[in-house]
Amino acid sequence: MPATSAPAAPPIASPIASAASSPAAPRGLRSRWTALGVLSTGVLMTVLDGSIVTVAMPAIQNDLGFTPAGLSWVVNAYLIAFGSLLLLAGRLGDLIGRKRMFLAGTGVFTGASLLAGFAGSPEVLIAARFLQGLGSAMAAAVSLGILITLFTEPRERAKAIAVFSFTGAAGASLGQVLGGVLTDALDWHWIFFINLPIGLAALALALPALPADRADAGPGLRAGADVIGALLVTAGPMLGIFTVVEAERYGWISAHTLGLGTLSVALLAGFTARQAKARTPLVPLRIFRSRTVVGANLVQMLMVAALFSFQVLVALYLQNVLGYGAAETGLAMLPAAVVIGGVSLFASAPLNARFGERGVLLAGLSLLVAALGLLTRLPVHADYVTDLLPVMLLAAGFGLALPALTALGMSGADERDAGLASGLFNTTQQIGMALGVAVLSTLAAARTDSLLSTGRERAAALTSGYHLAFGIGTGLMVTALVVAATLLRTGRRR
Repeated sequence: MPATSAPAAPPIASPIASAASSPAAPRGLRSRWTALGVLSTGVLMTVLDGSIVTVAMPAIQNDLGFTPAGLSWVVNAYLIAFGSLLLLAGRLGDLIGRKRMFLAGTGVFTGASLLAGFAGSPEVLIAARFLQGLGSAMAAAVSLGILITLFTEPRERAKAIAVFSFTGAAGASLGQVLGGVLTDALDWHWIFFINLPIGLAALALALPALPADRADAGPGLRAGADVIGALLVTAGPMLGIFTVVEAERYGWISAHTLGLGTLSVALLAGFTARQAKARTPLVPLRIFRSRTVVGANLVQMLMVAALFSFQVLVALYLQNVLGYGAAETGLAMLPAAVVIGGVSLFASAPLNARFGERGVLLAGLSLLVAALGLLTRLPVHADYVTDLLPVMLLAAGFGLALPALTALGMSGADERDAGLASGLFNTTQQIGMALGVAVLSTLAAARTDSLLSTGRERAAALTSGYHLAFGIGTGLMVTALVVAATLLRTGRRR
């Protein structure tokens, strides 16, 4: 699913000073693009896995006996592990080498996919999903850091980021298509087995293609990693998301919910205090001096939280209200994948070069506001062409917004913090998505249950619950647009 201006932060088009002279970087254009292909394959695999389960969840629930509340952990176990561990993985990548971290993460993810495919109980599947999230965090945290040290020339970097963003943007939607086809044609186990050949190919190609960076010959772990900070930043979001998921059961203002929520905030506050005093902080607070870095990460968190209502709840609406099958649902989402991928790959780079990342980002967010706004009007008996296809086409805004936001989010990074900035940017993406899963699905379910208790027909109650989530998603996207317009002020025209 996913430019910031600070006077002190160099724009994305400016080369990273020391990266250009890195002796370990690939020298030829061909080798750099081969490395980009490996990185894109890695992100494709992890992004696909984040979305491929959505249309298979009813089949997983029926086969393994998940409770309705427990089923959400098939998604959340992955997102929480992924989002919470990205910062530590990014820091470790800077210390021991980003190539090593990418290889290790891809290996963990591939092995965990095999475990998930053979899972015969809810407990095993949730554990495997957590391990998949761990592997994804290890690989994704350093991918952007490797990319920006490979491509230092402005136009080449813009093209590389467009390709990388295309993989992520299209992969999220294509995951739903592939998940539906595999679930109907074979069974849900194959949505995990499909990762095996992709992961093995990525490992085989990464060994010769990815460059060894300076960290690979550096002091390694002797330079220090903030383990206490890692525990705090992992426990805080985990507890916060758990609190939201359980809020429907205990009540939003119950002592249980308020107590856990307060503890979650305290853990995150403790993490911030720790970073200000630690000798080797996990997240040096200097990175937040850039208004661009802060603004881009905030915009991304809001955007991906809002887009959960598109990516997942539309799929549930198609199946639970309109009666689509898994494969039909995936194919219904295909136009969104096509326009997102096409815009991201072919239009984003020239538009960013012509109008600046900020202008393109604002245009993309505006299209997404319109798309989510239309979803609040979906009827119980919808016609796909008139009610849903326009929404799928407006999803092109994501293909505009994500590359621009990626460029802006990384624009303040120098070589020593490239892994950190990459990990931070990916962290806000995954935490935003996990919060979207927790908050929007919980509120939609609560609304549906309330209406069902009054005797409302099931399809109408479900639709009303989805309307509430779509409305909140629209509000989050409007907020993202306002933040981008106010904090990201220096989108320059090239």
